[in-house]
This record gives sequence, C-alpha cells and structure tokens, in this order.
Amino acid sequence: MVILIAGASHTGKTCLAQKLLETHHYPYLSMDHLKMGLIRSGKTSLTVYDDESLTDELWPIVREMVKTAIENRQNLVVEGCYIPFTWREDFGGEYLSEIRCRWLVMTPEYIQTHFDDIRRYANAIETRLEDSRLSPEQLVRENVRNLELCEKYGCDYLLVDEAYRVDPGCFFGEFTAEETR
Repeated sequence: MVILIAGASHTGKTCLAQKLLETHHYPYLSMDHLKMGLIRSGKTSLTVYDDESLTDELWPIVREMVKTAIENRQNLVVEGCYIPFTWREDFGGEYLSEIRCRWLVMTPEYIQTHFDDIRRYANAIETRLEDSRLSPEQLVRENVRNLELCEKYGCDYLLVDEAYRVDPGCFFGEFTAEETR
C-alpha cells in the first residue's frame, strides 16, 4: 500500500508519516527532502518559494516512484505539500486500489486557538529553520484554500477542529463522518 499525506505547511504531515513508520514500519519519503536535493544539487533553478512550480517538477518524479512501489508490492508513505489535488488522474485502477491519500486540514478556529502549539510542534520530527512568513493569517489562508480544493476535487481529508486527533489508523479503515468530508 502507498499512503499519500498532503496538506498545508505545519499541519503535521511529517509527524504522521513518522508515526506510520513507527507503528506499521512503512518507510516514508519527504517531498521536502526531494525538493531540497534538487535545489541544492542545481538540478532545478526553482527556489523554496516556488510552490506551484515545485509541484509541477516534483509530482512527476514522485508519481513514478509510487507506481514502482506498487508494482514491486512495497509499502511507502509520501508526505508533502506538493501532491496535486488532481493526483487520481495520474493512476489507473490497478494503482488506485493500492493508494490511500488524505489531506490534513486545520480549521481557522483551530489555528487561531492553537497557533502557539502549532509553532511549538513545528520541530517535533525535524529541526526547521525559523520561518518568518509563518503567521496565523497565512496558515488560515492555506488551510481554507486546501479545504476548498479538497471539496472541489473530491479529495479525502481529515479536519482538525477542536483538538488535534490525527491517527495513523485513518489510512487502514473507513473514515467516520467527523473525520472527513
């Protein structure tokens, strides 16, 4: 099985991928690591701020890695904000049956109420450089946009509203009405 974890920055994608590694022993690929490898190696002229262009550059590579993992009957978790909302269009039925994809989306109320916690947990798995662009307003904009696009494209999502209750088991069973669209 291949698990895709998508969402805006600071929604807990890497933390969830780490939990899947620890509980189910599924290896994971951080699209941020792939991005930085391409940037630092000079294989792209894009920068860390070219989000839409980075999706166009990273997704074809990751898409083919996902297909290879499925063909080899290997488990893999891919996490990152560069998974397109139209991801299903890139796979036939033989692949789709082996892929679970979920967006992590925080409500504006959750972000406003828990912004200090979001900042504090930003380094739970990886040590991030200080992001001077991080603000509650920015996170709200990104999450509202992601929720709109999830609904537009029929993407499954976990809505973080009152408390952060994202469980690795969400990829192995059906969602409850409170967890998804």
